[in-house]
Amino acid sequence: MVKEEKQLLANRPDNTAFTQQRLPAWQPMLSAGIVIPGFVLIGLAFIGIGVALFVTSRSIQVLEMDYTGSETTSACFKCTDTDRTNCVCQLDFNIDSLIEGPVFFYYGLSNYFQNYRRYGASKDDAQLSGDLDYFESPSDSCSPYDTDNNTPIVPCGSIANSMFNDTFVLSQIINGTKKLVPFDGKGIAWWTDYNVKYRNPSVTPLKDAFKDTVKPPFWPKPAYELDPTDKNNNGFINQDFLVWMRRAALPDFRKLYRRIAQGEYKQGLPAGNYSLEIHYNYPVLSFNGRKKVVFSNVSWMGGKNNFLGIAYLVIGSMCIIMSIVMLIVYAKFKFPEED
Repeated sequence: MVKEEKQLLANRPDNTAFTQQRLPAWQPMLSAGIVIPGFVLIGLAFIGIGVALFVTSRSIQVLEMDYTGSETTSACFKCTDTDRTNCVCQLDFNIDSLIEGPVFFYYGLSNYFQNYRRYGASKDDAQLSGDLDYFESPSDSCSPYDTDNNTPIVPCGSIANSMFNDTFVLSQIINGTKKLVPFDGKGIAWWTDYNVKYRNPSVTPLKDAFKDTVKPPFWPKPAYELDPTDKNNNGFINQDFLVWMRRAALPDFRKLYRRIAQGEYKQGLPAGNYSLEIHYNYPVLSFNGRKKVVFSNVSWMGGKNNFLGIAYLVIGSMCIIMSIVMLIVYAKFKFPEED
C-alpha cells in the first residue's frame, strides 16, 4: 500500500501555476453589441466581394465546342470508328465579337476520373525525376504498364500511358482563304513541375537514355521525340506531358493546350469565321466520355467561375439575415414589454 502511494506521489505533476493551469488568462466576452455588428460587417464584406467576383466572372468570354463525334451529324463522327487511324476532322465556327486577349485554348474531358486512387498511384516518381536505375526496373506501382515483353516501359504507369494526344490547328477564314492562327505552347505547365518535380536524365543525346526501353503502348512516339522542333521540350519536361501528369480533381475538367497571344492575335481573336482542324486520336466513347475545346480569356480572378461569386453572396446574405434575427431576439429579451 505504501509503495502504491509513493508511486502516485511520484507521478503527480509539480504544484506550479503552469502544470496546475492556474496561469492568468484572457477570454473575450461576446456580447450582442459585438456579435451583431460583427455579423453585419462580415456580411457586407462578403457581399461586396461576391458582387465583384460575380461581375468579373460574367465579363469573361468563353466559347465551348463539343467534338466527341458520337452524333451522326457531328463533323468528327467519322473518326469514332476504332479501326480508323490518323483521322482528321474539322470544326467550322463563327465568333460574333472580339474575344479579348490573351486567349487560352483548352481541351476538355468529361466522365474521366483522374482522381481514381489506383490510377493516380500508377507512376514512378523516381523514374520521372531522371533516375536511370528506374529506367531499367520501373516501380511495381506502374503495373500493368511497367514492362512490355520484359522490356521496361518509360515513362511507366497508367497516367503517362493515357496521355491526351489529340492535336489542333486553328485557322481564320478570310475571303475564303485560311490564315493560320499561331499557338504558343511555352510555359503552359506549372513552374515547379518543369523546374523541380520532373527532370530528364543527364545524358546527351537524350535518346541514349531511353535505349533498351519501350514507349508506353498508347503513345505514337517515344518521349524523346514528343517535340521534334524544340530539344528543350522533350522527355519528362515536355509541356503537354507535364500538363497531363498534373491530375484533375473532378471527372469533368479542362487542361490548357495553348495560348493565343502572338502577332496580330495578341489582342485576341477578332470576329469572323474560323476553322479548327482536329487530329482525332484519343478514344473516349468506350467509357461514355466526351471531348470539347474551349476558347477563353481570364481576369484578375482567373477563369470563369460564377460559383465563387454566388457562394460569397449567399454567405454574406446569411450573415446579414442572422444579424437581423439576433437583433430581434436581443431586443425582445433585453427589453421585455411592461405589463
